[in-house]
Amino acid sequence: MDLTELHNRFSYHPPQDEETKDAHEGIREWCTDTSTFLNEMLPEGREKSLAMTHLEEVMFWSNAAIARNGGRKQD
Repeated sequence: MDLTELHNRFSYHPPQDEETKDAHEGIREWCTDTSTFLNEMLPEGREKSLAMTHLEEVMFWSNAAIARNGGRKQD
């Protein structure tokens, strides 16, 4: 891995525009809605805890993709 890639992975990437901010917020909103649904549907236990942990990972990696790669996907 080259130093440019390492720097990109571990640097802070502030939102550059409103579209990027909206993309981050959309991810957080979707994950919040999904977590609420799962919380209501799933029985307590290890599996539910893992589902919530993985949903947090979805949020993290989704927002990292937006931040590191210049905003949301263009159609």
